[in-house]
Amino acid sequence: MRMNEFPSLGSATSFWAIGFLLFALSGNACSQSAGWQPEAGRIQLPLWPGSTPDAQPVPGPEIVTSRTDPMVAGRPWRAVTNVTQPTITVYTPKGRNTGAAALVFPGGGFQVLAMDLEGTEVCEWLNDLGITCVLLKYRVPSAPYSWRCGCYPDLYTESTLALEDAQRAIGLVRLHAREWGIDPVKVGVVGFSAGGYLVAETSTRFKRRLYAPMDAADKESARPAFAIAIYPGRLATDDDRLNPNVPVSGDTPPTFLLQAQDDYTDGVNQSLVYYAALRKAGVPAEMHIYPDGGHAFGLRQSKFPITEWPRLAEVWLRSIGIIPSGDR
Repeated sequence: MRMNEFPSLGSATSFWAIGFLLFALSGNACSQSAGWQPEAGRIQLPLWPGSTPDAQPVPGPEIVTSRTDPMVAGRPWRAVTNVTQPTITVYTPKGRNTGAAALVFPGGGFQVLAMDLEGTEVCEWLNDLGITCVLLKYRVPSAPYSWRCGCYPDLYTESTLALEDAQRAIGLVRLHAREWGIDPVKVGVVGFSAGGYLVAETSTRFKRRLYAPMDAADKESARPAFAIAIYPGRLATDDDRLNPNVPVSGDTPPTFLLQAQDDYTDGVNQSLVYYAALRKAGVPAEMHIYPDGGHAFGLRQSKFPITEWPRLAEVWLRSIGIIPSGDR
């Protein structure tokens, strides 16, 4: 969807607060239900074996709301909020299995999770490529967003709860790799908007977990083998410096970035600044910038060429050896 009805905003705090106010809070709810669950037959595991680390209160029980304003490609999208019991859900390819796997991080400004638009629909695409998709339902609302004030008190505060969940999820996938038909050296991450920021965090902060290790999953490497960040947020400060919470180094995995110039929610400088840091560190990176497309379009088709990005990502995944060349 296009969001170019908004003027370009100079403050990162402003465009996150205003952009996600539109994305997560102003949508008209056409229906509401209890917490999110996958369709029958999927493997779903609780993320934590006991109590979650650094547990925080939330405004109420977990709910799923169908949002119609804004519509995305003429369809509503499902917002999940008040997540206190994070899970992973495994989507295994029905046909060929390349052995590759991707953790998928939906966006939603750390307020909600766009669980279909940037979650289950992404898993369908990955499965079609022969990639196992592991969808992470991480804890929200959480920092940097505060539900108590309905604002972002400090935009660059570490997203502790979400990063803990992401680090744990990567370890769990590697622990179960043989069982789920996954090659543990081909486990990557894919994220959108706030989930794109989580992609950068997991790509740069994998050497030390934020929580005390609990079991064998926490002995597995938390470093992604590849990273795909689509219209990511929070990677650049207001003065176009790299967010210090994503310390890019030569160990950062190969990365694919995509954003639109008229993205007035997060701003194209997010990808530009992160790409510059990757290049300086010698990390293989591919970036695609389009003039039109706005923010939060997921994989849904529109009149803008940017929505053909999955084909570009597929070519990139083949070029770095995550999936075989010439098997389609």
